[in-house]
This record gives sequence, C-alpha cells and structure tokens, in this order.
Amino acid sequence: MMGKNRVEAFSDGVIAILITIMVLELKIPHGESLDALKSLIPVFLSYVLSFAYLGIYWNNHHHMLHTCEKVTGAMLWANLHLLFWLSLIPFVTGWMGENHFGPMPSAIYGVVLLMSALAYWILERLIIASQGPQSLLKRAVGKDWKGKLSPVLYAMAIPAAFWLEWLSISLYVLVAIMWLVPDKRIERVLEHRE
Repeated sequence: MMGKNRVEAFSDGVIAILITIMVLELKIPHGESLDALKSLIPVFLSYVLSFAYLGIYWNNHHHMLHTCEKVTGAMLWANLHLLFWLSLIPFVTGWMGENHFGPMPSAIYGVVLLMSALAYWILERLIIASQGPQSLLKRAVGKDWKGKLSPVLYAMAIPAAFWLEWLSISLYVLVAIMWLVPDKRIERVLEHRE
C-alpha cells in the first residue's frame, strides 16, 4: 500500500511544475516604457487568476490528505484524474490571456475549472468512503456549500462567456475569492482528534 506522503509529494511536484509553465508564458516585452507592458495585461491577469486557483487546489489537497489514514488504488487514480485537469490550466490560461478573455477561450477555461472541481469532488468522496463511517474528512466537509456552489457558478460562467464576457470572468474570480478565504474545517477536526 502506498503512503499518503508519496501521493502528496507527487501532487505538490506536479502543481509546482504547472505554476512554472504558466510563468514562462509571460513573455518579456520589447521596450523599456510602461506602454510596453500594456499588451501583457490580459496575459498577466489570467496568470494571476490561474495562480490563485492552483494555490487553492494545492492548499486544499494538502489539508484533505492530512485526513487520510490509508491510500487506495481508486484514490490514486482519482488523484491522477484531478492532476490531469489541473495540468490543462496553463494551456487555457495562456489561450485566454493571449486572446484578451475572448468568448471561446474563456468558456473552455471554465470547462477546465468545472472538470477540476468535479475531479476534486470525486477524490474527496473516495477518501471519505475509504476511511469508513467515522471519516475525519466527512466530519470536516459537512454540508460543503462552497464545494456545491462552485460547479454551479462555473456552469453559469461557461455559456455567459459567449454573451457577457465580463460576467463569465467575474464568476471565475468570485469562486476563487470564495476559496481564498482560509477553510479551517479540516484543521478544526484534526485538532479535536489530537
């Protein structure tokens, strides 16, 4: 049986590589004036949003794995499934930024965010199932209103990208802001266990 430390280390490494790939997409402008940076603003803003998302996933993934006592084969595959969708974030980030938040790139960005959220949910459910009826993660997650609301907002943002681009991007930002607020549920459950 594989220990959770290997899963966590592998996932940490993948997320670190994804952030590195994204930052390499920020091309050095030609020219030394501030005007030379104007063309990079959409690329930079999409990078900031995606950096926040990858940071959120890294942080929550770390906390979630702290509730595990054992890792199953199904959990390993679910973790790879999550990493697959996260690995597409640099691509859709670059596409969206280069095309100034155009409709199709913004919609596909939302599809990747939606699929990442669903993959995370699947991993969470498998961890809860594998840890038994008294699962620490189950107690910590509770009603999980953020986890349920996020996919709904992504699903609204995807079609909105074709009619109201600003609304689509605003919904992506809103979900990120919801998750940026530190979630203490897992930490509280772990403290009570000790």
